[in-house]
Amino acid sequence: MVPAELPPEPRPTAPSHAVRRFARLALPYWKSEHRWKIGAATLLLFALTVSQVALVMWTSYWNRAFFDALEARSLDALLQQILVFALILVLTMAITALHMQIKRWLQLDWRRWLTANLVDQWMTRSRHYRLQFLKGEHDNPDQRIAEDIRISTEAAISLAHSLTYSLLVGWGFIAILTEISGSTPIPGSELEVPGYMVMLAFAYAGGGAAIGYLLGRPLVRATNRLQSVEANLRFSLARARENAEAIALTHGERMERRSAVQLFGDVARGWNRQTFAYLGIVSFSTAYGNLMPIFPILVAAPQFIAGVLTLGGLMQAAQAFERLASALSWPIDKLGEIAMWRTSAGRVVSLHDDMLRLDVIDSEGEPARIKIDRSTRPELHLRGLSLETPAGEPLIRGLDLHVRRGERILIVGDSHVTLALFKAVAGLWPWGSGEICLPEGQEMVFLPQRPFLPTGTLRAVLCYPHPPERYATPELHRALECAGIDWLAPRLDESDDWNHVLPLRAQQRLSTARLFLQRPAWVFLEDTTDAFDSKGEAGIMEMLHHEMPDMTVLSVMRHGGLERLFHRRLELHRIGTPGVKTGSEERADTTAPAASPAPLAGSAEIGR
Repeated sequence: MVPAELPPEPRPTAPSHAVRRFARLALPYWKSEHRWKIGAATLLLFALTVSQVALVMWTSYWNRAFFDALEARSLDALLQQILVFALILVLTMAITALHMQIKRWLQLDWRRWLTANLVDQWMTRSRHYRLQFLKGEHDNPDQRIAEDIRISTEAAISLAHSLTYSLLVGWGFIAILTEISGSTPIPGSELEVPGYMVMLAFAYAGGGAAIGYLLGRPLVRATNRLQSVEANLRFSLARARENAEAIALTHGERMERRSAVQLFGDVARGWNRQTFAYLGIVSFSTAYGNLMPIFPILVAAPQFIAGVLTLGGLMQAAQAFERLASALSWPIDKLGEIAMWRTSAGRVVSLHDDMLRLDVIDSEGEPARIKIDRSTRPELHLRGLSLETPAGEPLIRGLDLHVRRGERILIVGDSHVTLALFKAVAGLWPWGSGEICLPEGQEMVFLPQRPFLPTGTLRAVLCYPHPPERYATPELHRALECAGIDWLAPRLDESDDWNHVLPLRAQQRLSTARLFLQRPAWVFLEDTTDAFDSKGEAGIMEMLHHEMPDMTVLSVMRHGGLERLFHRRLELHRIGTPGVKTGSEERADTTAPAASPAPLAGSAEIGR
């Protein structure tokens, strides 16, 4: 069920709307920081396209002169045309190579710019996490950023170039074909049709476009469906790779194979739908393309036989007709590429729009959502905090809590409630109401149960999320020593997949080593040491206090017997747990240094 505070999922928009939305998202690239360089590359690309068209038209006139030389059996004229063709060939090769280089640079740079923008949006304000709970068209965002942006930018520039080329070629060969074909009389009358082959070319291409459009409409839907199921298969296989150890330990290979087979079945069905969609258009395109070189010769043959056209004129007319018809057939020839581009552009736009919807949710400030504020005082306040599941089921209500700098609080109870509280303070759990006031200007670090260890050197993993050059090597050695994993110090500059190389206990110690290195003012631990025994947990907590006595610690723990290490114990239970007071505070019988803990201002409502 969709949470009540989320706006309704937007209805699918028409393809033309998707194109306009993609243009608003992607076209500001030409106004970006390097707009002068981008504009120069675009103008150069257009100039090279014009040069390509000029060479094609020159080739058309060369073709006429060449066949006239053959018809005249003139060796000198033939040799001259061979030299001209050599010049045309060299220029064509040079311009084509330069054109390809400029075009590919522009495609890559546009992709770089758009990828950077979307990744920046995705990785800001925890959108990459919050999107999981927002209904909409944003599945597999990683695939949309990596693959769909590539397709949409590359295809857009390729299609723009081919369309410009086709328009210029069409305009040029209309003039050539009008000049060559002249006028033809209408049978049974004295009227003549000027440039009749131009009209035939339009009719030929127009008929082909209409038939091709009708045959190609199912291709758009089939391509969209295929890209979606392909992305699902890639995501499933990537997830299996990331969780290979857990799958191996639980012997889940059979279920993973079954899932992969089922997903590939969806791919196969999508592939077959696309194949059937291709059948009609490919069959028609084959007949259309094979007839194109012959049709103009058959049409112009009577003029050649009557002596009105030379052999060179006949071949130039046939070539001009073919070039013009090909230019007019651009929508049909590019139908598959257009369909793929439109699908990928729509997927990119949907991801961007749904991230914007998250901003709308934040800006509306609805009372049903948890409010996050900042205070200049070094204190954490929870005022009237109520937590719910994303489906709207209540977890806890009316929790008031005041935590001062330097306090250590043990949080125990229902794992659903404690996890929701952990994420709510981190700003990742908007479901509920009330207010969370965080200390301004003081670093607050959240350590989850399963730490994230990026692939790279151990030095970079230990310094994460800061760059490794921020800390000196002796500081890293000291942090590892405090966390009890100084045996890893010789491997600081080694690169490995640490999530799989290290056992969970070592991973959790490496995560806590970051605290000794970064020394935050506030830290919130969510079962960060659950892989330890009680002695190990006690050792880590004692070391944290020894190294950073002023650090505020709020720790969710499953193991008991550690109350002596904390100033207060906060017990939280889900609404409705019988016989248990939810949100109760107990003073620990502790040997921890005395602080000035604020009493719990209220307690949560009891009820399930």
